[in-house]
Amino acid sequence: MSEFPFDDLNSLPRPTRRSILSALAGVAAFADEVLAMQQPGAGGIPTRPLGKTGARVSILGYGGWHAVANKTDEESIRLMHEAVDLGFTFFDNAWEYHDGRAEEVMGRALQQNGLREKVFLMTKVCARDYEGARRQIDESLRRLRTDHVDLLQFHAIQYEGDAKRILEGGLKAALEAKQAGKVRFIGFTGHRDPKAHLEMLDMPHPWDTVQMPLNVLDASYRSFEQTVLPVCRKRGIGVLAMKALGGGMEAPVIQAGVSAELGRRYAMSLPVATVICGILNREQLHFHASLARNFKPLSRREAAAIVRRARPEAADGQLEAYKDPKQGYGCSYHSRVLQAKA
Repeated sequence: MSEFPFDDLNSLPRPTRRSILSALAGVAAFADEVLAMQQPGAGGIPTRPLGKTGARVSILGYGGWHAVANKTDEESIRLMHEAVDLGFTFFDNAWEYHDGRAEEVMGRALQQNGLREKVFLMTKVCARDYEGARRQIDESLRRLRTDHVDLLQFHAIQYEGDAKRILEGGLKAALEAKQAGKVRFIGFTGHRDPKAHLEMLDMPHPWDTVQMPLNVLDASYRSFEQTVLPVCRKRGIGVLAMKALGGGMEAPVIQAGVSAELGRRYAMSLPVATVICGILNREQLHFHASLARNFKPLSRREAAAIVRRARPEAADGQLEAYKDPKQGYGCSYHSRVLQAKA
């Protein structure tokens, strides 16, 4: 089974300076809007509306993969408890993270002290077919020790035929779960190519959320910000930003001359509901909490300057390895399924 036919890394034209500045006009227009949207939240971390769902979430989210990475279960639980106390209300996860351990440990953490009622809990399923998605939904609920998740998303949309498979199979399982009260909202995620997201958005289904990479690197190469974000904003779909620092453990935006603080602020200045952050330790947790409490949107001039600073390193896409099909970033479960069928 091949990847998307548009996975040729040279298939999309390089954005021009004019197109970048045009896209950044949205940042400037959003500055006043985002401040009007924001409301004080727990611990002083502001919240924003999640599209048209009626839910509100913290402007920074707690990433599920990093939640248990390089830590014991007990350390992970203590850090998640502190995150809730600080005001993080959006908790991310996925069925496949750390072979299920991420959901299991997060479930233990949120079961204590009534914390489950204080957070907006999201997880993702990898299966595209009906039976696989139905099974993974139930497994995730069991691991998370809850009778429902607030948001269920189809994970890593990037493979040829994903939209068709989900429309004919997995979506039915998600809708049945929603009708049964196991799921409140339904969305999808992906980081490979904007065209994959646009294909999903063309489906005859009103998605509640879309998750995508949004950072100063993306602005210059195969940009989700310039192609997918405007569609979501026009339709009132809640946008979840990920990979604000360029993904991975090394924060590629820093290699492009942009600090972690400016990298996060850039993503937070876009019309998104939350920016999901990978937080590995207590120092990083308090850094992000302070950043959220004191957040001020970037001006158009500031955003343009940051993109120009990063562009020499960002223009060829090498720092965004997750956009390169040869690097193998994606859903390991779905990759195995496709390989078995090939």
